[in-house]
Amino acid sequence: MDSKQQMLDLRYMKMAQIWAENSYCKRRQVGALLVKNKMIISDGYNGTPSGFENDCEDENFKSKPYVLHAEANAITKVARSHNSSEDATLYVTTSPCIECAKLIIQSGIKRVVYCEKYHILDGIDLLQRAGIEIECVDLKTNNDE
Repeated sequence: MDSKQQMLDLRYMKMAQIWAENSYCKRRQVGALLVKNKMIISDGYNGTPSGFENDCEDENFKSKPYVLHAEANAITKVARSHNSSEDATLYVTTSPCIECAKLIIQSGIKRVVYCEKYHILDGIDLLQRAGIEIECVDLKTNNDE
């Protein structure tokens, strides 16, 4: 990968991290950007569906079953627009779960860039099996900008 693409990956990932701050979830805030032809075509963060309360966790600090992941929010948001996610890159702050991986595959996204591994990696395994390019960006060692 060339240095210009690496620089863009770092910048978009930093933007996804900032976008994650919009999440009301207490356990983990995740942000996602969908980029195509160097344009952000969608964004998302984890949270409850539109019109629901903004509490993501129940009284036992467990995520409510209807909380949407950042990737799902970004993909459904672009689906409602006039844009297509075909051949786009998804920047997401945490590696996708298996359910989001299925959405990524079906939406035509060709590349996924993340910066933090989730403890279950079956989503990454499925994306690799589908031939989707995966990149892990370490923002801690690339903090020179």
